[in-house]
Amino acid sequence: MPGTLVVFHAHPDDEAILTAGTMARAAAEGHRVVLVVATRGDHGEVAEGVLEPGESLAERRVVETGRAADALGVARVDYLGYVDSGMEGEPSNEADGSFWSADVDEAAGRLAAILERENAEVVTVYDERGGYGHPDHVQVHRVGVRAAELAGTPRVYEATIDRDQVRKMIRQAREQGEPGTVPDDMPDPESFDVGVDSERITTTVDVTAFAAQKRAAMAAHASQIPADSFFLSAPVGEFAQNFGTEWFIRRGAAPGLSETWLF
Repeated sequence: MPGTLVVFHAHPDDEAILTAGTMARAAAEGHRVVLVVATRGDHGEVAEGVLEPGESLAERRVVETGRAADALGVARVDYLGYVDSGMEGEPSNEADGSFWSADVDEAAGRLAAILERENAEVVTVYDERGGYGHPDHVQVHRVGVRAAELAGTPRVYEATIDRDQVRKMIRQAREQGEPGTVPDDMPDPESFDVGVDSERITTTVDVTAFAAQKRAAMAAHASQIPADSFFLSAPVGEFAQNFGTEWFIRRGAAPGLSETWLF
């Protein structure tokens, strides 16, 4: 029986990278998919000339998120209304209205109201490091977990990266790539420190069949993910191989759980 999936993210474009395939698959299977974004990504980096005169980055990123959501079959997009906190250690972390400085219970109440309104069966948050330590990502974990408690949402998944698997994929790409074909922004596998070890993953979702939608969602965020980036520069088939799996940790799962879907 179809249910509702609420995916909670820190900034516009995070959903395209971490959970886009899962969102597209859920929508294709008849589930209602709701995207909630804590901020509008006010402090993201943007190349010169991308924005129109007088256009703010936050305005552009909201438009891009709408386009990405359409590509994935998302039924609704909500924003919690906080300001992007910037990278770790920046003064913007403690600025008035920043997500990082928000009271966890107050922010969780905003999200819980959405979970209750949607009668969500599943909500996704981030792992406790927020993947890589960004203040807003860590806050998504804290706020999302608390909101699920307040709303009584039965299934909570931490969206993450299988660090061991990604390191292996990067090594293979470097070894097999022809000279000059490896993107400059491809991470160094030995220093790659995003996500968690493989042993912590409970849920591995195959989204290869939805790679085209995932790629379209990434491309929609052109202010943050340019066409020549590591994410989009690979041929379609290679993209599906690189980004055709999404990983989660199911909170409260019994030891040794291994599953392939959120519903």
